Amino acid sequence: MASPLISSTALAKRLGDPAWIAVDCRFVLTDPDAGHAAYRQGHIPGARYAHLDNDLARVPGPADGRHPLPRVEDFTDTLGAWGISDASHVVVYDDMSGAIAARLWWMLRWTGHRAAYVLDGGLQAWEAAELPLDREIPAVRATEYVAHDVHRDWVVSTEQVSLELANGARLVDARAPERFQGLTEPIDSVAGHIPGAINWPFSEALRSDGSMRPADELHTRLKQLSDQPGGFIAMCGSGVTACHLLLAVNAAGLGDGRVYTGSWSEWIRDPERPIATGAIS
Repeated sequence: MASPLISSTALAKRLGDPAWIAVDCRFVLTDPDAGHAAYRQGHIPGARYAHLDNDLARVPGPADGRHPLPRVEDFTDTLGAWGISDASHVVVYDDMSGAIAARLWWMLRWTGHRAAYVLDGGLQAWEAAELPLDREIPAVRATEYVAHDVHRDWVVSTEQVSLELANGARLVDARAPERFQGLTEPIDSVAGHIPGAINWPFSEALRSDGSMRPADELHTRLKQLSDQPGGFIAMCGSGVTACHLLLAVNAAGLGDGRVYTGSWSEWIRDPERPIATGAIS
């Protein structure tokens, strides 16, 4: 499958095939236990559960953003515990149009896993198609996950950001416009954006039903953003919805960008780093 997206009907046809594994990524920033509670109430049959804080990030240090990447070894151990091998087809989903699930999709690709997909439209699309949910927690046979081709160069550090901008990279912030402009900041302690960044909210890639816009439309919208001599770097508040922006870039056939995984929540850890507010003219 060339697209990183899969439809509910296509996934339903593969349920029961041990080569295909679904992972539920539902998560609420303000209530970290809510996603797992929702999973226990009903999930796609056979799906494992991925907790953003515990499985897709490590405990942040004093200089880190809110969701620093785990060590590759820890992440591959988690995949193995879910019964995922490097030969598995992995479908990730949430109930936020992929805003959380895209983080796992990108992490799989970061560690060299090619057969990774996001359920287009998420759990809402699955339910709209009148497909079944299950409360049974699947019995999982753990395996060993071997990462063959880790793309360490896809990760941009805080120390690299200014140099990358000076070298012509485009830093694209996927947060909502009001957060980017510094008009409001409901999560982090400081409002605004990194000087030199531009804003492209991840929601721009979505249709009104939460599914992804068609590939040709995404290509038109994103080609100018991604086609830069110095490369394309996605960021957001903590390196999560930035991955949704890269999902859209990939779905548009524009390849793979990089992620500033510390993002805004790490940038503001040092009060000496410059901050901008307002819209980009």
